[in-house]
Amino acid sequence: MPPARLEPPYDGARPGVVRPVRVDPAGLTGPTRAQARGRSWRRTSYGFYVPSEVDGDLPEQRIVEAGHDLRGTQSVTGWAALRWHGAEWFDGRTAAGDQRPVQLAVVHGSRRSQPGINVTSEYLPPRDRVVLDGLQVVSRVCAVAYEMRYAADVVEAVRAFDLAAAADLVSRVEVLDYFELLYHWTGIPLAREAATLVDENAWSPAEVDVRLVWPLDLGLTAPVTNRPVFDRQGRHVGTPDLLDVEAGLAVEYNSRLHLAGARHAKDLVRDDDFRAVGLEVLTLVSADRVDRRRMIGRIQAARARAPFLSDVDRRWTLEQPTWWQPTHTVELRRSLTPAQQERFLGYRRTG
Repeated sequence: MPPARLEPPYDGARPGVVRPVRVDPAGLTGPTRAQARGRSWRRTSYGFYVPSEVDGDLPEQRIVEAGHDLRGTQSVTGWAALRWHGAEWFDGRTAAGDQRPVQLAVVHGSRRSQPGINVTSEYLPPRDRVVLDGLQVVSRVCAVAYEMRYAADVVEAVRAFDLAAAADLVSRVEVLDYFELLYHWTGIPLAREAATLVDENAWSPAEVDVRLVWPLDLGLTAPVTNRPVFDRQGRHVGTPDLLDVEAGLAVEYNSRLHLAGARHAKDLVRDDDFRAVGLEVLTLVSADRVDRRRMIGRIQAARARAPFLSDVDRRWTLEQPTWWQPTHTVELRRSLTPAQQERFLGYRRTG
């Protein structure tokens, strides 16, 4: 009998995701026992298989392989739920590139952890359970709260919120309201501390980590993120990754993508435009983020060069002209029409 090559889609909205199947003695709805032991099939969990060529490293595939058979009160939570809700920055990997386990919230003892899957027995009220594209996941705010509560430190907790907010999944007000319901839950003190430092307009993990140097390492007010700068005639000068308003310091974080010729040239022109209105410019790179002491030192040196002008003496402003469409909060972005989202939020496609 030739090996079964079934690749049942998980859900119509997720055409690239394959549902694991059980062994089928007839080889019609799944592999026979002999086929399951061969090279053509890969076991995903106890009793379930997918064709071996299915890429188990893809985040959505990993999520489905871990949670496709959840029932009742069981739900996918944490980073995996956020990814399933549409937050693309949650790719299931650590900063070092290692895979994070998929988190499952289940009734105590009904399922065990295994490689790639971590089980938590926290009770989930019905309001926090949803079915999305065929998968049982926790609500957006519940998933964000989980990531914040179980973060390794406050930076990781802030990063979890900021990257979920970047996908408009949750606002700071929604998270704070939710925390009022979880006053006795694990990790709430850490999550509450992080909530005082979150920002709804970060566009990348690097921006979050750099921004937090100000309040956590320097004891200063955090810079604003991705806010458009205008000259006094209302012309848009540019939108820096971070802006230390008090110092008059524009901070850019350039990943390897910025080293390409055309993009690098565009960055240099933008830096010149910032300087033309009196802003000091600091460009950070990945090596700075890896060496936090170096990054702190470079930020301090840049602030020492910055002009520290009063508002009346500045040649730039954050005051937006009437023709400008603001998008710096979750509420503002949610209020956009689909056409406006396509026009004003296109940066999300490029990271």
